[in-house]
Amino acid sequence: MSRSEQALTPKLVKKLWVAFIALVLLMGASYMLITSYFANKHHQETAQRLNADVANHVIAEKFQNASPFLEDGSVNKALFGDLMHDMMAVNQGIEVYLLDNNGTILYSVVLDPNDKDATKSVSLTPINSFIANKGEKFVLGDDPRNPGEQKIFSAAPYSVAGHEGYIYIILAGKKFQEVSSTLMGQYFAKLGLGATLLTTLFSALIGLLSIWFLTKNLRLITGTVRKFQDGDLNARIENPDKSDIAIFAKSFNEMADTIVGNMDKMKSVDLLRRELIANVSHDLRTPLAVLKGYIETLQIKRETLSESEKEEYLQITHDNVDKLSKLIDQLFEYSKLEAEQVTPVKEPFSITELSHDLIAKFKVLAQKEKIELQLDNPNENCMVFADVSLVERALQNLIENAIKYTEPNGKVTLFIRRKDKNVEINITDTGTGIPVNEQPFIFDRYKQVNKSTKKQGYGLGLAIVKKIMELHDTTITVLSKPKEGSSFIFNLPAYQV
Repeated sequence: MSRSEQALTPKLVKKLWVAFIALVLLMGASYMLITSYFANKHHQETAQRLNADVANHVIAEKFQNASPFLEDGSVNKALFGDLMHDMMAVNQGIEVYLLDNNGTILYSVVLDPNDKDATKSVSLTPINSFIANKGEKFVLGDDPRNPGEQKIFSAAPYSVAGHEGYIYIILAGKKFQEVSSTLMGQYFAKLGLGATLLTTLFSALIGLLSIWFLTKNLRLITGTVRKFQDGDLNARIENPDKSDIAIFAKSFNEMADTIVGNMDKMKSVDLLRRELIANVSHDLRTPLAVLKGYIETLQIKRETLSESEKEEYLQITHDNVDKLSKLIDQLFEYSKLEAEQVTPVKEPFSITELSHDLIAKFKVLAQKEKIELQLDNPNENCMVFADVSLVERALQNLIENAIKYTEPNGKVTLFIRRKDKNVEINITDTGTGIPVNEQPFIFDRYKQVNKSTKKQGYGLGLAIVKKIMELHDTTITVLSKPKEGSSFIFNLPAYQV
């Protein structure tokens, strides 16, 4: 037995066997009950049909020679005694009753007058139905000795010496019932034993084949799952659409693909994180080395340095402290975005007003670098639905990045355009541009780009912008040619007033 079959045997197969055996037993019991019922019905109808004229024969043969009533009007008990003796010699199960026109029992040899449970009359409805159909229709009548029960019977009307009524003969009386019950019990015991043995044999064979067939696909899926569990990451269920449990097969394949994809992503992220640590270490090392160098110089040569040199060294130290602070802030911000600890709070706001504020904020820096900074289409008020603080941070990074890579006498323009249900934001510069082979990696903090294209910066600004765009379910694209400048474009949903 394979490992997958062993895995199925303790629980699933056992449950299937229990369910199958219970079903077989239920079917067997139902079969025996139905067989017993219809066999008994068949036997009764056959017996009634064969003995339908017994009552007529009694009247024709016995009542011609002797009257069932004496001269005083009482019942001729001797006649009925001889009648029962003759009939019981042929069939001990027969019981003969003399009825009047109302169905009242006038006399019967088998009826004990002291029996309080015995009924004193029988219903004439089945008797009249039997007579009307001449015994051709199966009818059950009341059993005087067992009130509430019905038996097969034969009946015929009589009219003798001013007396009218019916001869009512139970064809399966108490004696017959006792013998029949004993034989029936033995018969069904044998039938049950034989049927049980045959049913068990065939059920075991059919059950084995059925369970094997029903669990075939499940065993195949279980085997595939075991392979995947044992390390075979390429294990997949073939032709899942043709499986009996296609949903489960498809779900496993999709789950396996997701797991493998996540594992690959985790490996990639782990590798990229190592690169991040190396890059951050380098970024931190440079300003720290500068700080250390100038501080040591101030400590060693403070007596010989002029005031202007001291001021210069302190300014350089201050600038590098700012760089370190900015780098640490960016790393903290990016780590929060990457860990999905930032949830955007979206609200309607004017992207035009925000752009005016940012242009004013960076105007001094742009003039210092002799760069023209302007807002295109400043008069149209465009409303968007987004997180204002995150969008401000993204625009700030993009404008700062554009100024950083634009040569003196260059130009940086912030375009705002309404397009259908979106507002397009475009930051274009006339700077150095980005080499084509490096453009796919500029938003990825973990990738190294050509250092010769970078003036200053830590490579986190665009990575933060990308994460902010992902939080807004949008993307940012770059259009750039070396020495011709770059354009960074993204869309935000327009607010419908």
